[in-house]
Amino acid sequence: MTSSHTGPKSASVQTSDDDEVRESATPSAPVRRTIQIPGVTVQPLAPEEQAALAAANSAPASTAVASGPQRCGTIAIVGKPNVGKSTLLNALVGQKISITSRKAQTTRHRITGIRTEAQTQFVFVDTPGFQTLHGAALNKSLNKTVLGAVSDVDLVLFVVEAGSFQTADAKVLALLKPGVPCVLLANKLDTYHRRGDVAPWLREMQERHPFNEFVPMSAKNAKDVQRLFAICEKYLPEQDWFYAEDELTDRSEKFLASEIVREKLFRFTGDELPYTSTVVVEKFEEEKGRTSKRLVRIAATIVVERDGHKAMVIGDKGERLKRIGTEARQELEKLLDAKVFIEIWVKVRSGWADDETRVRSFGYE
Repeated sequence: MTSSHTGPKSASVQTSDDDEVRESATPSAPVRRTIQIPGVTVQPLAPEEQAALAAANSAPASTAVASGPQRCGTIAIVGKPNVGKSTLLNALVGQKISITSRKAQTTRHRITGIRTEAQTQFVFVDTPGFQTLHGAALNKSLNKTVLGAVSDVDLVLFVVEAGSFQTADAKVLALLKPGVPCVLLANKLDTYHRRGDVAPWLREMQERHPFNEFVPMSAKNAKDVQRLFAICEKYLPEQDWFYAEDELTDRSEKFLASEIVREKLFRFTGDELPYTSTVVVEKFEEEKGRTSKRLVRIAATIVVERDGHKAMVIGDKGERLKRIGTEARQELEKLLDAKVFIEIWVKVRSGWADDETRVRSFGYE
């Protein structure tokens, strides 16, 4: 059964494990080639290195022998909107903690991802893409988050698409403070047939900024991601870890729930819905489940700016809202390792993205 409230400013859908929707009441060895660029050397992995890496990745964590002093530091991941920062963060952490979509400005908060390898703890900070086109209160908040993230870190990973450098990239690059080590990550290298083809572009990038290192890579390539840990490690100071060894993020489960719902919202509305739409979780309650260890009840509100946007989110006979709720619930059940009941409302708040008070009330800095 599918239905929605008839009130002028809200509608809701609730999904549970039975997918019911109801009213809110319920051949030969490769040759090792070296790419030489003045001031930088990029070397592909040799076969023996690949074999060693594969063996290390397949070995149980408990067999690793830690040695040497502990290292820990903060690494900011910055770049223009939709350049692959969140995908990179998820790959580095080894689990999804930052949402992704083809829509620019998907990430709106400073999201910390934690990865502990041997004696080193990497604290990665994913940031919103720096917004240069509009001056709304929401965009000012996002830019403030970016500036805060790069102000006090041990290392900056500046992410760009391999072979590309646009005005938006230049504006983000101008934000970087001198004296803070910066590594250029040429992401989406999988679009190149040969890595050597990107060498001329790397030479141009070296003239734009005194990058400490140049790392052509693809966030979808496990070997590239693993190599990045070794590169980042030497920039981190010797000090005690900030977090427990098994922690993956400093964000709460309630925050992650709102992000998952927002990701599904963007996925099912595409470019139809303005990016100013947001999600607020108003209830996140946990109780002991009858058939599972945990039962989590969530009430979330999708906030849009116009009545037409609300109808777009709800869809014909509530079908689109049902799909958003169902997919969000399924992913949250995996993420939280719990049975999840989720109730989603759609409400209109005209002009909220231009209202600093409302922007702050919805959890933005």
